[in-house]
Amino acid sequence: MSAFTSLLRDNRNYRYTWIGQIVSEVGDHFNNIAVFSLAMKMTGSGLVVSGVLLARGLAVLLAGPIAGVALDRYDRRNLMIASDLFRAVMAAGFSLCLLYPSVTLLYVLSASLMFASPFFTSGRAAILPTIASKQQLHTANSLTQTTQWTTLALGTFMGGTSVMQFGYEWAFVFNTMSFVISALCISRLRAPHGFRVAPEALTEQRVVRPWHEYREGLRYLRSVPLLFGLALVGVGWATGGGAAQVLFTMFGEKVFNRGPAGIGEVWGAAAIGLLAGGTLAHRYGLKLKFSAYKWAISICYVIHGGAYVVFSQMENYPAALFFIGLSRAAVGFTSVLNMTQLLRHVSDQFRGRVFSTMETLTWATMMLSMTAAGLASDYFSIRTVGALSGILSSSTALWWAWAHMTGRLPEPPTVGVERDEVEVHGDPNV
Repeated sequence: MSAFTSLLRDNRNYRYTWIGQIVSEVGDHFNNIAVFSLAMKMTGSGLVVSGVLLARGLAVLLAGPIAGVALDRYDRRNLMIASDLFRAVMAAGFSLCLLYPSVTLLYVLSASLMFASPFFTSGRAAILPTIASKQQLHTANSLTQTTQWTTLALGTFMGGTSVMQFGYEWAFVFNTMSFVISALCISRLRAPHGFRVAPEALTEQRVVRPWHEYREGLRYLRSVPLLFGLALVGVGWATGGGAAQVLFTMFGEKVFNRGPAGIGEVWGAAAIGLLAGGTLAHRYGLKLKFSAYKWAISICYVIHGGAYVVFSQMENYPAALFFIGLSRAAVGFTSVLNMTQLLRHVSDQFRGRVFSTMETLTWATMMLSMTAAGLASDYFSIRTVGALSGILSSSTALWWAWAHMTGRLPEPPTVGVERDEVEVHGDPNV
């Protein structure tokens, strides 16, 4: 905990990024609970919840390549600010659904909100080695992810309670204001060399043919076995992970019959697990040798999938919350370790494209998983669909273990954090 405190005290840039993250992500989860609950209220069908998630996933899928090229071409901080402001407008638009109830409007607004998301999320990952020194990077990554899961816990618990007591409009207003505050925080970031990759000449060919830049990023990702392996393990997890996003809502609303508060409690328990796993990863991650790290990934995915299967079959509500927490603790542990590897081994020149591509691949797989889960939930038991999703998620452990044992995941050279000339404290008077 002292490492987290020191980072926030000494690193002005990271402190502003962290404050913006807290506010915007809590607002996101208020929005999620409100939208999912509103969708269920309108139709009572899990397929509509799948539709909302699919609209978001398709938007991320379309935006990913654009965001990746833009983040490696233009000022990353400015793109993050623009993303926040655009999302503030879209978040405010959800209030229209209360005046004109429409599933189509929910789909359109959800897609619009998420289209701008990769410009911010991939941008934040891309600037992390710029605002944190090599020595701070593991701590900064751990704090970023554990904060994400803390806000998930707080946002879902508070969001579920807020919707129950104050209605949907409050959640949408809070989400709108959270993006505005986040934009103000990001605008305060400073770095001597800016937040743009050393620019190449922006020729006419580069302007009109950005697809070639994106393909160059794909070739780079494919050329480094560890990076390609991390992309594939994310895809493997998403085969069941997408279904889980739909099922959380249905378990809270239908299986345990607890309404919006139940949705928040299931998501909140999952977030507490993620937070616990991330905290353990921060404490022990740097002590793991590279071979031990790879074995830890396989073991954690087995635990994740197995615990989710148990959760899906539990009749006792507190026990179910415990097992969903355990499942997500395993995911949290792997997530911190995997991101640390990416930050250490991805070249700054390709960082935007690599992170956005991995996000796109994961979302594309999740879309298929969400579609299948939404359809299956109307014909089969939700518990049965949940068990299958857990099995699919843990299957990625088998591929990863095979790749490790056959020598297909060698450790690449460290190229992602060699920017010791960057001053990370900034001007305290700015």
